[in-house]
Amino acid sequence: MRDSTTPYRPEMTQAGLYPTHAVTAMDEYAVLRPVEIAGERPLTLYLDKREIVTLMTLGSHPEALAIGYLRNQDFIRDIRQIKSVQVDWDSEAVAVTTHDGRAGESSRLDKRTVTTGCGQGTLFGEIMDKLDTVKLPCLTFKQSLIYKLLENISAYNEIYKKAGAVHGCALCRATEILYFVEDVGRHNAVDAIAGQMWLDGIAGEDKIFYTTGRLTSEMVIKVAQMGIPLLLSRSGITRMGLEMGQKVGVTLIGRAKGKHFLVFNGIEQLEMDAMPPTKPLFKTGRTSASED
Repeated sequence: MRDSTTPYRPEMTQAGLYPTHAVTAMDEYAVLRPVEIAGERPLTLYLDKREIVTLMTLGSHPEALAIGYLRNQDFIRDIRQIKSVQVDWDSEAVAVTTHDGRAGESSRLDKRTVTTGCGQGTLFGEIMDKLDTVKLPCLTFKQSLIYKLLENISAYNEIYKKAGAVHGCALCRATEILYFVEDVGRHNAVDAIAGQMWLDGIAGEDKIFYTTGRLTSEMVIKVAQMGIPLLLSRSGITRMGLEMGQKVGVTLIGRAKGKHFLVFNGIEQLEMDAMPPTKPLFKTGRTSASED
């Protein structure tokens, strides 16, 4: 959903890098051939001149990544607080400046929880407490929509197809892919999308979020903060991810590939209108990784 007024945008560089690099590698037949590999660069984020974190990234969406990271870590609660976002690859840094120049003084930087995200994500301060105020819409999704969305997403993953070694995330409205971002860490990809949503004035209330990565607690928290009611992954889920989804009311669908998926939370939100003709061998019991 886009606001009727033009969304606010801070002053920004446009410093995106090409995400892959050409190299030569020898294959199993001792033949040298050109291949593409994923880029990876450190990008240190400064908020009002205070160093916050160093992110390892492809560098294709550095400005949106910085904004989304600050949004999802609850340093910035309104994009209109931000005056400028300046990326300088020579110094491998991105400087975010606010209008009042005081956002970097937060005492929450002294308290952080290291999480299991690729490259070790971090949760700062009292984000968990803030989740108590999150109110997600209660929407119903059709099984056929999930299948069509997975089919549409298969046309993306361009960097993965060329080079591997990356995760992909997408913001979707029904079966339409609004944004698709790949990066060396799935949390970089989700933060870049969160930042782009702010820049473009996009709300999450009627959207679906897709990720190639695991449904961890941090991923669920970020999606909830973005106001998105359904999180879809081709991978599995962690126990804390499930507990967090139950707490905030995010519908969680994992192991989604082809016609297979598992609904871990929000079963009542899924309308089963396209069940495959082959019945499962077992009605109950554990699902092994070999079933994916």
